[in-house]
Amino acid sequence: MEQAFFSSWTSIARILLVGVAAYAGLVVLLRVSGKRTLTKMNAFDLVVTVALGSTLATVLLTKSVALTDGLTAFALLIFLQFVLTWLSIRSRAVSRLVKSEPALLVYQGQFLPAALKEERITEDEVLASLRAHGLASIADAGAVVLETNGELSVLRHAGVGPDSVLRGVAGA
Repeated sequence: MEQAFFSSWTSIARILLVGVAAYAGLVVLLRVSGKRTLTKMNAFDLVVTVALGSTLATVLLTKSVALTDGLTAFALLIFLQFVLTWLSIRSRAVSRLVKSEPALLVYQGQFLPAALKEERITEDEVLASLRAHGLASIADAGAVVLETNGELSVLRHAGVGPDSVLRGVAGA
């Protein structure tokens, strides 16, 4: 029972040393991997972030996992994310597999009930976003888009045609 609160000073020293080294290694790897690794998250990015955190915790707290094993796991996860994002930029099929499409929830001041239901977004959530963007009425919204990272984008005017920012948005 006494090990539940304290095991040894050696264990504490290992956590401190390995923790600093693993953290520094993770920072270096994230820095080398580029800005894409640290952007706003879609579902895949969230999985990688959770996996990196889990790996860091395992390296810190599991004595049987060596620092080099943890750094290798960090590098592998970041490399896999790099490969997948590289492929998703070059292949529409991979992009669709990894990322969801943005969805149109409001168009020309009107809620799109089918889209709200499909995306599991309430009208109240959309209205809160409209208020946050300074709109006083739903009629003032040209469009509201649920982006791939879960944020709501509010447009005062909904353009049409090939130059529209709604190009590629499901339901537009």
